[in-house]
Amino acid sequence: MKVSPNKYYWLILKVGNWEKPGRCTHLSMRPLKEEEKKSLPPMDIEPTHVINFFDFEARRQIFGRLIEETDKRLVFQISPEKYYIFQEFEG
Repeated sequence: MKVSPNKYYWLILKVGNWEKPGRCTHLSMRPLKEEEKKSLPPMDIEPTHVINFFDFEARRQIFGRLIEETDKRLVFQISPEKYYIFQEFEG
């Protein structure tokens, strides 16, 4: 998905069978550099990207593994059971 900081996105936080839908803006992402990966504390998964966005409460920065990328959807795994799903906002 081509990410634009000027668009709104659906943001779905999924933990196990529980989901919390919301919206976000100013979405950006980039691959982590090797030195950044080494400086992170130990995590349950090995992150590949840093993701930044505003969720109408605050600016968020998360580290996650990109596990799905399509034309309209991005899925990042944050822990074994926790996922952030970003989809284009259409209406």
